[in-house]
Amino acid sequence: MNNTMNPTATPSSPWVLAKRADKMNPSVIREILKVTEKPGIISFAGGLPSPKTFPVAEFEAACAKVLRDDPAGALQYAASEGFGPLREMVAAMLPWHVDPAQVLITTGSQQGLDLAAKVLVDAGSKILVESPTYLGAVMAFSPMEPEVVSVANDADGVDIADLRAKAAGARFFYALPNFQNPTGRTMSEASRAALSAEAMQLGLPIIEDNPYGDLWFDTAPPAPLTARNPDGGIYLGSFSKVLAPGLRLGFVVAPKSVYPKLLQAKQAADLHSPGLNQRLIAEVMKDGFLDRHVPTIRALYKSQRDAMLDALAREMPLGDADSTLTWNTPAGGMFLWARLPKGMSAVDLLPYAVAEGVAFVPGAPFYADHADPRTLRLSFVTPSVEEIHRGVAALAAGIQTYAAGLRA
Repeated sequence: MNNTMNPTATPSSPWVLAKRADKMNPSVIREILKVTEKPGIISFAGGLPSPKTFPVAEFEAACAKVLRDDPAGALQYAASEGFGPLREMVAAMLPWHVDPAQVLITTGSQQGLDLAAKVLVDAGSKILVESPTYLGAVMAFSPMEPEVVSVANDADGVDIADLRAKAAGARFFYALPNFQNPTGRTMSEASRAALSAEAMQLGLPIIEDNPYGDLWFDTAPPAPLTARNPDGGIYLGSFSKVLAPGLRLGFVVAPKSVYPKLLQAKQAADLHSPGLNQRLIAEVMKDGFLDRHVPTIRALYKSQRDAMLDALAREMPLGDADSTLTWNTPAGGMFLWARLPKGMSAVDLLPYAVAEGVAFVPGAPFYADHADPRTLRLSFVTPSVEEIHRGVAALAAGIQTYAAGLRA
């Protein structure tokens, strides 16, 4: 082939990548998960729901029923909006009035982020995110070439003064109020009220991502941000954390002013999410199954969180935030957030931990800017209690070896 017609192609390849492809980077988490495939590694790295929570028998029965009663509908092309009964179920289970016509079924809530980016973000657009924030959202937004600006947070929520200072010209603020990935923190009622009021005052839309909201341990979280201002919010939810991640189904609830463009982006992306999967989810969910099933997930995850907290308290020396590992106590979800002693880096610690037989995710990739290299994310839901205790002991040993090297 004569590459003089295509001067940016290389002699070995005629393909020329779009500029936006430079913004696509491999997931740090997915790369670390490759390490966990080694025999004997205990993984605190992946955000994978526990397979113990998968309702296999219910899906087996649902599959037989759906293929018996509606095989053509389940296996044929379908409406891009999603399976009507499932959209009605989603609208009914949300704690504010939602018209089913505002519900778009997506191929995982991750697709909802991708669609929102395509519809709302131009090159150079400013978007606001929490600090830190969900890495998968930044990966979805980045190909659209936005200016991603982080807003300061504390344990309760957003720094309103910092939000106000950075909001001018922003297309939206992206937030995970419930048991956030990566930190596990939950936005308080007072912070939600203040954020909602400020966003309305500023005319700043909010994209609210809520894949973990049902996974509370003792007390349900406060009302969603979108419930306080439905016209100013896009709400993302997922069936992955409460039913089955492998079915790849989520949903978007959008104002009627935005919904048509999200639907058109969905049509261009994949025509529709799998009709069989949607019918399976709807069949399993009918008759209030989630009300019976989700409490069993909460109980399991709470016991595993408690095991990790107990192990950390036993294995890690006491001290101030600069001299020892510190961590939070998430009230739900799947993650715990920790911070290493002064002078340490979670990226540098990782090989020492892996050598001891445990893996985690360094926190730095979750920051849009001003990353804290001392932070790390620990997932407690997939390992057994016994593995959690052994894994935390291995992490402590890795920290000790790393610290000894620094002192030397």
